[in-house]
Amino acid sequence: MEENTTIEFAGRPLTLSTGGLAKQADGSVIARYGDTVVLVTAVAEKTERDKDFLPLTVNYQEMSYAAGKFPGGFFKREGRPTTREILTSRLIDRPLRPLFPKGWRFETQVISTVLSADQDNDPGILSLVGASCAVTISDIPFEGPFAGVKVGRIDGVLVANPTFPQMADSDIDIVVTGTRDAIIMVEGEAHFVKGTDLIEAIEFGHRSMMPLIEMQEKLRDKIGKAKRQVAVAENLDDKKKEVREAIEKDLIGSFAIKAKLERYARQDQILKDLKAGYDGDETAAAMAAKVYEDVTRDIMREQLLSTGKRIDGRASDQIRPISCIVGVLPRTHGSAVFTRGETQALAVTTFGTSDDEQKIESLHEGETYKTFLLHYNFTPFSVGEASMLRGPTRREIGHGNLAERALTPILPERDAFPYTIRIVSEILESNGSSSMATVCGGCLSLMDAGVPIKEPVAGIAMGLVKEGDSEIILSDILGDEDHLGDMDFKIAGTREGVTAIQMDIKIKG
Repeated sequence: MEENTTIEFAGRPLTLSTGGLAKQADGSVIARYGDTVVLVTAVAEKTERDKDFLPLTVNYQEMSYAAGKFPGGFFKREGRPTTREILTSRLIDRPLRPLFPKGWRFETQVISTVLSADQDNDPGILSLVGASCAVTISDIPFEGPFAGVKVGRIDGVLVANPTFPQMADSDIDIVVTGTRDAIIMVEGEAHFVKGTDLIEAIEFGHRSMMPLIEMQEKLRDKIGKAKRQVAVAENLDDKKKEVREAIEKDLIGSFAIKAKLERYARQDQILKDLKAGYDGDETAAAMAAKVYEDVTRDIMREQLLSTGKRIDGRASDQIRPISCIVGVLPRTHGSAVFTRGETQALAVTTFGTSDDEQKIESLHEGETYKTFLLHYNFTPFSVGEASMLRGPTRREIGHGNLAERALTPILPERDAFPYTIRIVSEILESNGSSSMATVCGGCLSLMDAGVPIKEPVAGIAMGLVKEGDSEIILSDILGDEDHLGDMDFKIAGTREGVTAIQMDIKIKG
């Protein structure tokens, strides 16, 4: 039986309906906003996978017929995902992922297909709501619903879900996602906006999304399926206590090792010695190895909250040593090496003519041409690993887009500097926030190339560790602090204000 619910949101009707199309999916929703229509489906396999991570895949796809167009190229058929499709897939994935229950190991796929696109409403933002609703009404365990809105500021007034034409006059362009109780993710750009104004925009976005959450709850209450039972995790408290007593002293000692690879080598040896202590009892050794990471996480967080000292010995607000070198390559237009602790980026700037502009085809803008490109390459040797070199990953495309957004506001006007500009960031070492190192290195390479930028821009990654009423905010986080912490917050800007932001919160409330 088909069910639907409609509200007026930001001056346009928004409808969620289910039961009419794609009925063999575990959850399917048609979301319509104006004349933009997306079909979002959610399916989880019935057999559990032997994996130690959440096996979630999100795919967002824009069909050319949605705007009455033919696909470009010789074959006249949609092919590999575009950059916009990849970025939107990531935008949907990031708020979805933390809302699945711990221990969910069933292969899960969420697909959003744009069926119709008008010239006003962003199908990517609509897909966020559709994805949450599809999983919420399905039998897949989920701690949602959540919603997402785009926030703009036009003539000083905050606007929820501004249309594409309205965004041309906005100095804020951020996406805010959250549940009824908390913000989950923020991403976007701004034109030298003050931090207080950005906080106000984020809070406005969270308030604005409440009707979107309520309409999903209404649909769930009407036709939501009973959720599958998640297997109760084995109680490993006794094993954790046993492992902790065995390794705590050595583990705390390893935290004092500043060099990442040396610290990892010492911790690998601690784990190896722990397993060897079970005298051939492979089951007990495997169980000890299983809880090792949880014990490491608990000890690191406790040490941080009780002493204020971090893994590498820094205080919470202390930045790692920084080195900036420009003009490092003799035959490039501009080059720079930016190093912050054990994170290092080589940024190279190249000038081109109008012939080098990138042609972009999109559903809402048609054909446009891009004159500033930033490409981010994450090399395997940057973390001491060996792997196949393939095309850019979703992560590389996402990090490059964030850095590009951070640098775009400082570029000169087109009529004053009529060159196509490309920056390539090669990550040579990585231990925390290589995307923000790309922002810093990219700015240096632009200056080395002689680009008359409006003012320098820099970026930093912040973190949070929170246990009960105790919390500590960390500046310039390491990779381990990102992995074991509760928030990853990247922010870039100038002395005047913020130009780009990305925040992922891993805890509730």
